[in-house]
Amino acid sequence: MTSAYPAAVLFDMDGTLVDSERIWGIALAELAVHAGGVLSDPARLAMVGTSMATSMQIFRDDLGQPGRPEEPDVRWLSARVRELFAEGLVWRPGAMELLLAVRDAGIPTALVTSTGRSLVEVALKTLGAENFDVVVCGDEVKRPKPDPEPYVTAAALLGVPITACVAIEDSPSGVASASAAGAAVLAVPAELELAPVDGVHLRDTLTGVDPAFLATLLTASSPAS
Repeated sequence: MTSAYPAAVLFDMDGTLVDSERIWGIALAELAVHAGGVLSDPARLAMVGTSMATSMQIFRDDLGQPGRPEEPDVRWLSARVRELFAEGLVWRPGAMELLLAVRDAGIPTALVTSTGRSLVEVALKTLGAENFDVVVCGDEVKRPKPDPEPYVTAAALLGVPITACVAIEDSPSGVASASAAGAAVLAVPAELELAPVDGVHLRDTLTGVDPAFLATLLTASSPAS
């Protein structure tokens, strides 16, 4: 076992640190009713971890309204999610303890999320803005998850090699993004089951995870010498 900590820990937000996917589900269901339809369960699950643009495309297709203007729906959805976020977010099991342990160990941290900046600022009132050295939001990159750009950007802003970082994710889109970027990946499924993927370490929850455990993931992800 190695005692060397990761150069940084890169945290996804929705479904990983906080139980906000449930809130998105509530708001999307309400938007569907507002649009005169009903959002199907498969469509909602297909949106998990994706960008706003992708989610809205799935939304329109599911409601059978391909020509529906996107911008008004995004404004409505964002306003409703902001209201729900402001009522308070619930931490995922073990997430707060891990985040604080990583900070106590002096390891740099980043929040890497597909959610837009205006909503992330509300969520940070629960998460604690002081707990992140860098925040990369979905509307601040050209190519959001599953593209590697968000995680590559976070590592570059922190000034650390991405291959020395551990990313923590809950969705297939996020896992694909972090893996393609070159980070060691710890996946903790929330709304969606995750199939085993080479190099991705699966756990049921973050309970019991600490910086020493994260260090072992880097060792496990390194090529044999």
